[in-house]
Amino acid sequence: MLMTHSPRDGRIARLSGLSALALFLGGAALPALAEPSPALDRASFSIGAFHADPTFNASVNTNFGRLDSGDVNRSSVTMPRIKADVLLFDSQGLSFDYYQFKRGYSDSLASNFNVGSGTVTTTGTANLDVKVDFAKLAYKWWLGSGNTVLGLGLGAAYYRVGLDLSATASINGSTGSIRQGDSDDAVAPLLEVGLRHAISPDLRLFADASGVKKTGGRARGEIYNAAVGVEWFPAKNVGVVLDYGLTDIDIHRDDSNARFRVKLKGPSAFLKVRF
Repeated sequence: MLMTHSPRDGRIARLSGLSALALFLGGAALPALAEPSPALDRASFSIGAFHADPTFNASVNTNFGRLDSGDVNRSSVTMPRIKADVLLFDSQGLSFDYYQFKRGYSDSLASNFNVGSGTVTTTGTANLDVKVDFAKLAYKWWLGSGNTVLGLGLGAAYYRVGLDLSATASINGSTGSIRQGDSDDAVAPLLEVGLRHAISPDLRLFADASGVKKTGGRARGEIYNAAVGVEWFPAKNVGVVLDYGLTDIDIHRDDSNARFRVKLKGPSAFLKVRF
């Protein structure tokens, strides 16, 4: 299937930034309410990077045979990431998160198939470029009012997975080449749980986990995230956030027998502004 690039592709990052800005402006416009738990902020915006060690597995059919990478461990990759949170009431709010993963992979291709009474042998090489955009927006309920609160979230996640393949092969002595692309995007329901603890107003610990499951349609799959970290505010409204996270993305299509899975683990660092 040839891949066509829609104007939406170049707008994903801009849309995520606008969503985060909308959350911030929404929080800034809220009327004064009672003081929430010291583990929560009325509104905050974080920008930083996720430095991860990826393990990915991609498989896709081509005219020259099937490319199946197996589990591939690649060198670390750094992905930009943004987050925003707004507390709408003392115990409810919105949470937004966005990041993008891009990676390239090269491997050999080989296949044999029968034509009439003979056998055709295909050998060659393939280059696979992988790109994943992921964004989520959740409505959260925070339980508790002291230094420790538990959050339960329900929302939606948007993901887009693109696989761009180029390959050259020798077919019984003749050389050929192909370029093909496969992409899918979808909105899926999201569940989140979070724990916040304030050691002091300027030093806090947190843990988060979320899950996305998409059923039906051309593409199906699951995305899971988990992270633990610490927030420190050397200034009243400006701080740093450090965490260690795990992400597991598994997307597959039955119609083309294509599958993509990536596991990411590593630290993230953010500059956080709160209001």
